[in-house]
Amino acid sequence: MAPTILIIEDEKPLLEFLQGFLQEEGYIVETVTDGGNGLNSISRRKPDLVLLDLGLPDVNGETVLETIKKDYPQLRVIILTAKAGAENIIKGLNLGADDYLEKPFDAEILLARIKARLRRTTESEQEVRIRDLVINLQTREVWRNKNTVVLTKTEFDLLWYLIKNRNRVLTRDMILNHVWGYTTDVESRVVDVYIGYLRKKIDYEAPVPLIQNKRGIGYFIKDPIDTV
Repeated sequence: MAPTILIIEDEKPLLEFLQGFLQEEGYIVETVTDGGNGLNSISRRKPDLVLLDLGLPDVNGETVLETIKKDYPQLRVIILTAKAGAENIIKGLNLGADDYLEKPFDAEILLARIKARLRRTTESEQEVRIRDLVINLQTREVWRNKNTVVLTKTEFDLLWYLIKNRNRVLTRDMILNHVWGYTTDVESRVVDVYIGYLRKKIDYEAPVPLIQNKRGIGYFIKDPIDTV
């Protein structure tokens, strides 16, 4: 069955364009024009991906996004918004968005982003491989070079967050928000501590280290096979 995409957008000309464009690409498309109906649609239809406008007429898009990520943490969300600038992008990503496109945007770029996010959603149903690292989402087992790697729950959650965002630098705040829930009693240095734990278990004596850092910014896993 083709993936289902829910569009939550109150700008009707754009909504109609996206619906027709994505249907021509073979997707099943559902549309709503406000946040409340968007959340109701998610609970009923369980879409594979959501395109979310932030400037909605009832519930603001940020609140909708927070609710989605709380109730459906594996559901992919791409923000489409006129709210431009680095500050808004960072805020959206920190709230849990999987991607962020500013209006106006190129439809082909949006399509490529959708395909990339849906591909990673499919991966979550099976084993994911990066070089000689294998991670099973169902059993939460991990292997490196065919050797079993024993991880705690937090270490596993951190590794999976890095993997599903591979080739993308994640700030400490982004990691805290997704792995620890960003509570006030957790400091950003805990990220460095747990990255250290993971490196000892994942990269120790490995010929090619997987976990890398961007000085002064954050951490990422580099996968040369994933180019989108």
